Amino acid sequence: MTPTLLLPSLGVDLPLVGAPMAGGPSSPALVAALASAGALPMVAGGYLSPEDLAERISAARATGRPFGVNLFVPGPPELDRAAFARYAERLAPEAEQLGLTLDPAPRADDDAYPAKLALLLDDPVPLVTFTFAPPTAADVAALQRAGSRVLVTVTTPEEAREAEARGADGLIAQGPRAGGHSGTWDPGRRIGEEDTAAVVRAVRARSTLPIVAAGGVDGPAAVTALRESGAEAVAVGTLLLRAEEAGTSATHREALADPRFTATAVTRAFTGRPARALRTPFLERHDAEAPTAYPAVHHLTRALRAEASRRGLAELVHLWAGTGFRAARAVPARTVIDDLARGL
Repeated sequence: MTPTLLLPSLGVDLPLVGAPMAGGPSSPALVAALASAGALPMVAGGYLSPEDLAERISAARATGRPFGVNLFVPGPPELDRAAFARYAERLAPEAEQLGLTLDPAPRADDDAYPAKLALLLDDPVPLVTFTFAPPTAADVAALQRAGSRVLVTVTTPEEAREAEARGADGLIAQGPRAGGHSGTWDPGRRIGEEDTAAVVRAVRARSTLPIVAAGGVDGPAAVTALRESGAEAVAVGTLLLRAEEAGTSATHREALADPRFTATAVTRAFTGRPARALRTPFLERHDAEAPTAYPAVHHLTRALRAEASRRGLAELVHLWAGTGFRAARAVPARTVIDDLARGL
């Protein structure tokens, strides 16, 4: 059975989605630029307060074009306190060199998930997507009753089957080559290196739901290949990090074009959850010892990363990047989308 095309039903012109890049890159200006270019922009709800998310939604709605909102779903608390303490002690000298003292007490939070979900139920948006874990069937049904479509990020056929069982309208099939955090529901598992097309084919074999493919997109040929593998649309993230409208920090922008950085790797060193970043000295020093402990490690390293970014010390910063990072250019977002749309 051929799945119903999701993006056309939302009024989106192109089979291209601006991946939600939390922490700054998915700025209101980037959302507006992607909407104007005919792609589906995503408001990255992760790390925002509910109040800030409400402002971002208002800005996206002002474009008059379809958009979506992405939320982080809190996972089960997994924290080896002894391993975390050892990691905090290991990072202390790095922080001291920047004049900082790390708080060794692990901090947990739910990223204000209940409040953000309540906001989306009270003020519905066209599309809501989830990552890190599946939403409950009740939350999916509530959003659908409010008028939103719901997509769930999956990284394996088993996750796809469970997302479909919970009532999702579609899937975001994320491959290991995607930049930033993996959407895996099991943050302790090893993330492989297979291409996204292989993940899409495996997910398609288990589900007839619409699929948005994410990961490793470095040009028009990748878009074509992913659509031929069974995806309705393709999410674009890393290619937009240097776009003029993106909120990417100057340190991150410069690193993406810096010849010192030649490869990416999946690491837990920065946040305690697997994420693909440029391979840096910090990553190489600490990756093997980093515990699976999100968001505790995220909070532990946050001040260190922020200060290093402010000083332009890219080697200490979480430089999220997919495998196609060398194709990212300092151009308007519309140029990126127009280039990817060639041949569609």
